[in-house]
Amino acid sequence: MNPSAEFDVVIYGATGFTGRLVAEYMNDTYGVGKDVAWAMAGRSLDKLKTVRDEMGIPKSVELIVADASDPKSLEDMVKSTKCVLTTVGPYQLYGTPLVEACATNGTDYVDLSGEVAWMHDMIAAYQDKAKKSGARIVFSCGFDSIPFDLGVLFLQNESMRKFGTPAVRVKGRMRKMKGTFSGGTAASGRETMARAMRDPEVMAVLRNPFSLTGGFVGPDQPHGMKVMEDEDFGAWAAPFIMAPINTKNIHRSNALMGHPYGEDFVYDEMMLTGPGDAGKAAAEAVASDNSMGGGDGPKPGEGPSKEEREAGLYDFGLLGITKDGDRLRATVTGDKDPGYGSTSKIISEAALCLVKDCADLSGGIYTPAAAMGLSLVGRLQSHAGLTFDIDN
Repeated sequence: MNPSAEFDVVIYGATGFTGRLVAEYMNDTYGVGKDVAWAMAGRSLDKLKTVRDEMGIPKSVELIVADASDPKSLEDMVKSTKCVLTTVGPYQLYGTPLVEACATNGTDYVDLSGEVAWMHDMIAAYQDKAKKSGARIVFSCGFDSIPFDLGVLFLQNESMRKFGTPAVRVKGRMRKMKGTFSGGTAASGRETMARAMRDPEVMAVLRNPFSLTGGFVGPDQPHGMKVMEDEDFGAWAAPFIMAPINTKNIHRSNALMGHPYGEDFVYDEMMLTGPGDAGKAAAEAVASDNSMGGGDGPKPGEGPSKEEREAGLYDFGLLGITKDGDRLRATVTGDKDPGYGSTSKIISEAALCLVKDCADLSGGIYTPAAAMGLSLVGRLQSHAGLTFDIDN
């Protein structure tokens, strides 16, 4: 971390749809001129001024002009802050220069990336540099993958407390979700698949559940890509679109922390659609839906109305099973739509947790669970509308 920096957090991409929501959250929750020093950054000073005024943010909030195509502007920005919070994606198109600038200058970094192949490349290229400079770089600090990554950590922590051993098998099941994925998520997914079609090595990274674990390879994992009836949850299950991202991050968390879940840990995620024939039909419909990959989904910079964001929610269930067959259930919920309302709060608290609560964390490239752990669980429950509960 950059201890002498002027700001705790700079929001890079503050004129975009999600960046605006982050700035609004920071202003509403932490105010200006108080315990958190924050600034807004983007490519255009005029746009930054317009957004600041439209959001009712005080003029005392500093505005920083920075552009991924201008290395000097990025360097100046990262030197001014302890942490850069970036919403500027797809990260494989626009994110690499900022990761390099943070890793070089010892500045912390959080983003919303679910772009596994790009994350794989960034770990290979900048892990050593971040370790040397002291920069703590944490990818996937939004809906993908914090509720899932921290949900597993929360469950495992209780399993150790209750049974003295981790759950070697964990099922993650999205039971209810109302809201939309962001236009940035859709664009990132399309760009990732286009890249994978051009490069077999990228496709191999996407298919490997252990592609982010630094060479560790665990047991075979359920692929979760077919409709199935899940007796443990009493419902039909369909493929969950976030699973290919979340599962890799969770295996990386396990590896980074020294395998507290075990080297034989098995994890999968699916979406529940209900029991009986209706549940089966709904699961088959989910499995055949390709709206995220098509051109009709949300575009970067677009998003739902405030009313739609406020009406959103999600409910994620986890079942852990130990080697001895002991079972433990947990639930993670969010009180806003996942792609915007909840994500903007989650990434804000992740940045602040990194700066305020993780003084002993050394430099490197992390997952949320490995970097911030239960400290972030506490913040999310206190400020961001998430709940983490043990069900039995």
